[in-house]
Amino acid sequence: MNMRIRKTRIEDVTAVHKMYCLVASVPGGLARLNTEISEQYVREFVEKSISSGVALVAENPNGMIIGEIHAYCSGLYFFSHVLTDLTVAVDPTCRNQGVAKTLFENFFRKIEQDLNHIERVELISRESNQIAITFYESLGFRKEGRLEKRIKNVDGSMEADIPMGWTKKSQR
Repeated sequence: MNMRIRKTRIEDVTAVHKMYCLVASVPGGLARLNTEISEQYVREFVEKSISSGVALVAENPNGMIIGEIHAYCSGLYFFSHVLTDLTVAVDPTCRNQGVAKTLFENFFRKIEQDLNHIERVELISRESNQIAITFYESLGFRKEGRLEKRIKNVDGSMEADIPMGWTKKSQR
């Protein structure tokens, strides 16, 4: 797919919010209900990621945001080498077209070029999202346990979250 990857800007908040709402409307798309994704929520993670981590968007040739990836440092010294709360979202109409893979390639390149102090990246995936887990493993993330009954699905069923970590050492 023809796309451009660039750093996220504060001006992108409205467009990222709109895309996140689309992604959340698809079952299993995000661990949030569509109604829980406010523009303020998006603004907060964009600001944190711009100031202490990585925030990138993918745009189609028309300039429409079709994907986003972000992670940030917690601000605590003991975790200053860690980017946490990694989230990637891709417009449902653009899935399986290489958007997420391209975002991750650029994400890791940004860490290598600009954030040499980062040694670890963390994310969490729901256990039923085996496609995502397999994809993350292909990028070098490793499963690091299970958080039992952490996810309450809309139908009332419960499932585990799977914490995953990527370290620079796992890439060597």
